[in-house]
Amino acid sequence: MTTAPTPVPAPASAAQSGGGAPGPATPASTADAAKATTATAANATAPTTTTSGAKASKASKAPRPGQARTGRGRAWLAALPLLLFFLVGFGLPAVAIAIGAFTTSSDAPDGGGTFTTDNLTNSLQGAYWTALWGSVKLSLLTALIATVVGLPLAQAVATSRFRMFREAVMSASGVLANFGGVPLAFMFVATLGNAGEVTKRFGLTSHGWSLYTFSGLSVVYLYFLVPLMVITVTPALEGLRTQWREAAYNNGATVVQYWRHVALPVLVPSLLGGFVLLFGASFAAYATAEAMVGSSVPLISMQIGDALSGNVLVGQGNLALALGLDMIVVACLVMAVYLPLQRRSAKWLA
Repeated sequence: MTTAPTPVPAPASAAQSGGGAPGPATPASTADAAKATTATAANATAPTTTTSGAKASKASKAPRPGQARTGRGRAWLAALPLLLFFLVGFGLPAVAIAIGAFTTSSDAPDGGGTFTTDNLTNSLQGAYWTALWGSVKLSLLTALIATVVGLPLAQAVATSRFRMFREAVMSASGVLANFGGVPLAFMFVATLGNAGEVTKRFGLTSHGWSLYTFSGLSVVYLYFLVPLMVITVTPALEGLRTQWREAAYNNGATVVQYWRHVALPVLVPSLLGGFVLLFGASFAAYATAEAMVGSSVPLISMQIGDALSGNVLVGQGNLALALGLDMIVVACLVMAVYLPLQRRSAKWLA
């Protein structure tokens, strides 16, 4: 009798490749599937682990709130000497001037110390108002001329290819901007005075020239205001980007059109800020005008000097403090205009 052969089960892979029904899973195939599943899970979780590690690294490098407060505290501590200097050098005198401007002087009939507004009222009347307006006119005129003259000079310095020329002009401007007082007055008296060398050589007196007038004092002030404008506006000119000029030229713009539509709109805040700065420097000048013209040109700074020396009526000893308060108010208005313009200019030229 013939015996039938025993059927041998085909592997699962062979059955699947042949298109038939899958056979029962063997231990080997189960192990391979488990390994594949583990590898897939590891690959899926690897980026998450890397990202989590990067976030943890960034979090460890970020300053803690306590460290940030400590850094700000150290910054305030470093600025403390400057704040103390400002308080002693400006804050206390300003408070003393404000108090004295609203109180009577010690030579008043009531003995002094009484609240009054007569000092401020008198400081805005008569010769004192004329002096205040004269200082404002002189400052406006000289600041405007120095701005117009200083801009092309600063442009020549900013675009110069010669480093020695640029350093020489900037160094000279730094010296001349701080050159004033009696030496400056003596220099102009010796050159452009009635008996000055230049006046006699060119016969300026016969043409109506006089150094001891409003016009002559304006020329003297320009001697230190123009270099100050050069120092002020040169960084702004250097901040103009070359790409702006090249883009304007590539689009067919001329030099005049570039300055009108690109450069000047960007420079306007810096120019106005420099103008305000020059106005303040001219408004506060005293020694040069006092040594050269005396009282022939009415200025508020010289009126304050006369009042401090006792050249006032009895009971008006604190009038000089009221005049000083007027100057402080004008200076605060100047700074209120200058600071926003400076911030706007820094935003464009940063």
